[in-house]
Amino acid sequence: MSKTIREQTVEQLGGGSSILVRQRREHQEMDRLMDRYRSLDDAHERERVLKQVVQLVFSHAFAEETLLWPAVRASVPDGEELTARVEEEHQQINDLVADIERLPAGAPEREAKVQRAFALIRQDIRDEEDLLLPRLQDVMKTARLRTLGTAWAAVRQTAPTHPHPVVPRRPPGNALLGVPLSVYDRVRDALGIGGSAVREREGDARPGGDAR
Repeated sequence: MSKTIREQTVEQLGGGSSILVRQRREHQEMDRLMDRYRSLDDAHERERVLKQVVQLVFSHAFAEETLLWPAVRASVPDGEELTARVEEEHQQINDLVADIERLPAGAPEREAKVQRAFALIRQDIRDEEDLLLPRLQDVMKTARLRTLGTAWAAVRQTAPTHPHPVVPRRPPGNALLGVPLSVYDRVRDALGIGGSAVREREGDARPGGDAR
């Protein structure tokens, strides 16, 4: 198996448009934002950075679940097991962030949930970069990695930016429900609207399709 994608050059990963490079680049930005959040004392600035983390993590994960993980399952011998593992991590992150968005800033339990979400995001990054993506690299040609990267980037632009209990982890259900919710998410992001209202609208119940 190829070594972790963290330690490879852009050329080894297939060039700037490769899905492997695009994934690593966004993972690095997640790490940078989480580190910045921890370094800040100003409550308003911390909230701004937290929103950036949430928006990046959820649009990134949606594109993975819509396009990248199906490609892994179709190409990698143990792709089903590997993607099930990261989908479970995504679901745990989804649930934690939904709780965070229900709680007011400054609530004692909120910061503990933020730190737990950050720990899960970092674990998810490591699992993807050390286990899952090297397996894909071993079986997929460079041209295909680049094509997949371009398609993934397009999906990213129309992905939800917040957690939604009604959205399943796998296509076609995630696309059917996720794309309309993306419009709503991006409007409220632009207007600076918080997440509690949509959490109340959706409720806590998850349809059967939300399971892997």
